[in-house]
Amino acid sequence: MATKQDCLQLISQGHYKKALELLDEIIRLEPTDDEAYFHRGKLKWRMGDRPGATGDYATAVSINPSSPAVTALEQARDVADFFNPDLYNP
Repeated sequence: MATKQDCLQLISQGHYKKALELLDEIIRLEPTDDEAYFHRGKLKWRMGDRPGATGDYATAVSINPSSPAVTALEQARDVADFFNPDLYNP
């Protein structure tokens, strides 16, 4: 079975799709692994899946309220809530 360290190695090498598959497998086998959700969220964010990343961060926080995903979730929500009226008023 792949480890989170294997996934992080794949991410550092730019093999995002394979790393995502391995993280999905880790989560399937251990659905209470908040760290795996956090890493998968970071990877999804990097891949442009903002809603998926936010969902993974929220799941990690619900499992472990002191997870580093707390900060990531706050930042993701700040990005989602950002509104710049100047962009809409030429």
